[in-house]
Amino acid sequence: MSEIPSALALGLRRGRLEIRQFLRQRESVVFTLLFPVILLAIFGSVFKDTIAPGVTFSQYFVAGMIASGLVNTGFQALAITIPLERDFGTLKRLRGTPMPASSYFIGKAILVTVSMLIQILMLLGFGIVFFGLHMPTDINKWITFFWLTFLGSACSTALGIAFSVVPKSGRGASAVVSPIVIILQFFSGVFFIFTQLPPWMQQIAAIFPLKWLTQGMRSVFLPDSFAGQEVAKSWESGRTFMMLTLWLAIGVFFSVRKFRWDRD
Repeated sequence: MSEIPSALALGLRRGRLEIRQFLRQRESVVFTLLFPVILLAIFGSVFKDTIAPGVTFSQYFVAGMIASGLVNTGFQALAITIPLERDFGTLKRLRGTPMPASSYFIGKAILVTVSMLIQILMLLGFGIVFFGLHMPTDINKWITFFWLTFLGSACSTALGIAFSVVPKSGRGASAVVSPIVIILQFFSGVFFIFTQLPPWMQQIAAIFPLKWLTQGMRSVFLPDSFAGQEVAKSWESGRTFMMLTLWLAIGVFFSVRKFRWDRD
């Protein structure tokens, strides 16, 4: 008998399959990849004010949309598609193969990573061409960008898999997941300047990872002088790392303990 590939090898193969399946769904591709760009075009065209010296609203909004994109391609997409796959019997069939759950998780993480990278490149390119987006020139900001993207993507993926057990069916998953994401986007300063939100909204947002992702991305794409406009009067990079790591651990724990192949 031939030797069964390792969980990592199976996960890489599963990741390639996930990408091919995603690209075949044209509606999902357009909505997932182009929706943040469309929002940037709308908000950037409507709000042209300068919110701080050297900071336009478009510059602020791009940072928020990159963070929000990590949540959309990870948490929201997985928390909706996994229940659908469970309803269609896809997960039940996969359970009958030698592929462990970890390989399935790796495949989903690969899909999220590829989608997220394409989305970020489109947002940055569109922002540069149409809204004069200023790219960071400090290498430290790029280092921050890469660890934020990696940690945010991992956190969002783990939480999406963990939350996929909450919807009772695939048909109702969107109704459960989408409102949560939209509310967190408003509370976390994606569409509005965070410090202009009511204090109770700020306190609720500080519990969840999207607030820290948006703040972290602002530290990358906005000048350091803007840090004084934040609630803590600083970027709080250390606390951002801690909160995202904490939520990643929570997501991994519940993904491993609660993930289901079959419907109840």
